[in-house]
Amino acid sequence: MSPKTSERGARGSRGRGAVVTPGRVVMVLLAVVALVFIFENTRSTRIRVLVPEVTMPLWTALLATAVIGSLFGAYFMRRRR
Repeated sequence: MSPKTSERGARGSRGRGAVVTPGRVVMVLLAVVALVFIFENTRSTRIRVLVPEVTMPLWTALLATAVIGSLFGAYFMRRRR
């Protein structure tokens, strides 16, 4: 095996295929903090968007908003590539 081949293999394993990157660690930590915040807010609240006013647990509204935001973010990031 030549030095160029071994260097390229070592560099490729740390590049795009790396599982743990600083960006992924930050995203996991933000997700954990968001979930803790969501599930700490368990009181019922009145919500009105386009439909008549409904009463629901605040954690449900926060979780639904987070899921919708994540889906939009994933859609636009995938579309950007």
